[in-house]
Amino acid sequence: MTAARGQAFRIWLVEDNTVFSTGVRRVIDALDGMSCTGSFQSVEQAFANLAKGEVPDVILLDVQLPGIDGITALGTFKVQAPLAKIIILTVFDDTEKIFRAVCAGASGYILKSSGIGRIGEAIRQVMDGGAPMTPGVARKVLDEFAAISPGTGAPNEYNLTPRECDILRLMADGMVKKEIGEALGISLNTVSTHMQRVYDKLHVKTNTGAVAKALRERII
Repeated sequence: MTAARGQAFRIWLVEDNTVFSTGVRRVIDALDGMSCTGSFQSVEQAFANLAKGEVPDVILLDVQLPGIDGITALGTFKVQAPLAKIIILTVFDDTEKIFRAVCAGASGYILKSSGIGRIGEAIRQVMDGGAPMTPGVARKVLDEFAAISPGTGAPNEYNLTPRECDILRLMADGMVKKEIGEALGISLNTVSTHMQRVYDKLHVKTNTGAVAKALRERII
């Protein structure tokens, strides 16, 4: 996902805590190549702006909101803004909410307690194809998937090459493209090519989807 040449990435914030919202907007607007173009206190307000044709590159979405909650809204956001990356930004770190958000298509899950400064880093990670998560959250996601009864999947069933399996394992470790390239000694373009082939073979469209399927079916 890339912004148009010369334009900043458009970030939306759906958050009903005005103090926290103000701090996040200031951080985003101070970052190179980013602009908080929408700040809403409810998902209903965000939906109304989507209906006007306004589409963001990244949505920072709180869970507990007046009206429709953030996790329930994920499905609608994915339909109305399919190219937008959605990062859950919340105080909740319970396994059920995390798992529901990941399965519903969230690209990342960041706890507010990790600090406002972490948000900018998470946005850059998700725009680079990563799936940013607070370390404790990532551990819970892995544990939850590990507890699911495995399918019969195996790398050869999907015709994954050894290199593609390596890429998939590093994706599951939370690495972004640049880190994967450095770990394997290959270029960023080569990483992107391998990742796209992994998506195609697993019949998924996102980093999160690939990792979820790999863990659920014990492919890695």
